[in-house]
Amino acid sequence: MSIKVNNSNFNLKQTFLCGQCFRWKETENGVFSGIAMGKRLTLSEQDGEIVIDGITKSELPEWSVYFDLDTDYSEYIRRFSADKTLKAACEVSSGIRILRQEPFETLISFIISQNNNIPRISGIIGRLCESFGEDMGGGDFAFPTAEKLRGIEPEDLAPLRAGFRAKYIADAVNRVNSGEINFDEINELPLDSARETLKRIVGVGDKVADCVLLFAFHKLDAFPKDVWVKRLMAEFYPDGLPECTKGAEGVAQQYLFDYVRNNDGLKV
Repeated sequence: MSIKVNNSNFNLKQTFLCGQCFRWKETENGVFSGIAMGKRLTLSEQDGEIVIDGITKSELPEWSVYFDLDTDYSEYIRRFSADKTLKAACEVSSGIRILRQEPFETLISFIISQNNNIPRISGIIGRLCESFGEDMGGGDFAFPTAEKLRGIEPEDLAPLRAGFRAKYIADAVNRVNSGEINFDEINELPLDSARETLKRIVGVGDKVADCVLLFAFHKLDAFPKDVWVKRLMAEFYPDGLPECTKGAEGVAQQYLFDYVRNNDGLKV
């Protein structure tokens, strides 16, 4: 069944390829397919709308949450445009929406992302799903649950070829299953406390924690800093982000990250 939704400030390529997720793939002509929340979906842009294939009308509310469809991103753009650099970034990357992804998948995915490139990240995640996830048919596999990975040891993850990250994955799995890392509790914590809780996991630092808090828990004040963002901050915001981003620093980060990564130099 096909469901159509408004695509105001929702560009599939910008949203799925901006670095916030790793299991959505462009198949052809701007069509994207992926598995999220245990379902296989296909999305395309047609006549000013986003067409979602693979869900029923009754399931749309939960996917509206996942794709953040009820948030007015034009208001973020209006606010951010008070700053010269952010205005330029918004003009280029206005179609990004912050996905509300499943916390365990997001945690493991960003642990895997450390000191890594997107093709290799996607490969490791793909092998993890093939090795431990539910077979969805057609060569697709769901992301494994924490329960499915209960008791996993780093050596059990050798087929993933994840290198030093295997011990971090195993530690995260064990802490989630023991209840030490409780996603419901993290969701209720303020940013700083939530970050420190996630950093109990071996190998999780500020950047990985902030990615999880932004892309899974929708804590929009989280501001992950990778090499691109640190470079931009040093050049344009040595004293910190402008006031217009307050409370939505993570949205600004995505616009800035996409702008810098996809432009030859920092042109404002």
